[in-house]
Amino acid sequence: MAGVSELNLVEIFSSIQGEGTHVGAPTLFVRLGGCDLRCSWCDSPHTWQPAPACRIEVGRGSGRFEIRANPVSVEAVIAAAEALDLAAHEFASLTGGEPLLQAEAVAAIARALRARGPRILLETHGLAADGLELAIADVDVVSMDWKLSSDVRRASDPKRGAVEPFHGEHEKFLAIARRAPELVVKLVIAPASLDAEIDEAVSRIEANAPEATLVLQPVTPCGAVREAPSAQRLLALCTRISSRLAKVRVIPQTHKIYGAL
Repeated sequence: MAGVSELNLVEIFSSIQGEGTHVGAPTLFVRLGGCDLRCSWCDSPHTWQPAPACRIEVGRGSGRFEIRANPVSVEAVIAAAEALDLAAHEFASLTGGEPLLQAEAVAAIARALRARGPRILLETHGLAADGLELAIADVDVVSMDWKLSSDVRRASDPKRGAVEPFHGEHEKFLAIARRAPELVVKLVIAPASLDAEIDEAVSRIEANAPEATLVLQPVTPCGAVREAPSAQRLLALCTRISSRLAKVRVIPQTHKIYGAL
């Protein structure tokens, strides 16, 4: 794993936030390499393994990139962000892969970028509690997934058969995440997602962080997932869950609609 002075980077680019409660906000994305989960609907499987090289946008919104070898220093990440007019962005999103697998580097980047203007939005699978503890003081928005074992496996799990649910690990993570100024929990809803596991997730969120905003994100068909859930199912879920949590939103991945980076 990369240390605090350097990290494995996939890309840095300027765009607009395409999902979650801050959809549409000008955002500088810093995507790190490596992930210990295998989501059936993952749209970025190239981030599962550490990347041999990364791409860095040259000019805000240009869509032109230069390629650099990994690992990359924290200082180089900061310089690349500043060259993309960092302060003009509402958020800097630290994403992956799973960024908290490189938690010391994430903490250093978050601290440096935050001091230069944008709010820090951490996009995470919501399982690396020890990593979050290192970075939480410099994060403004924790956007954590609540993974459902009907759709997600650990990289160490067998490829077939039932796997252990993630609820307990998410609860531990949630206890730290709620210290952030803003907490968003995302449930990706796919056709295979089971009502029982969704209800279990909601029960645990209700018990541990009822102030969190819960985003129900209809899956964007990708990988092994070929279709999205129906509008009727999403409405039924939203209606049922809204009786238990104060802030429930149904928000799709908008960047998939308009083809942004």
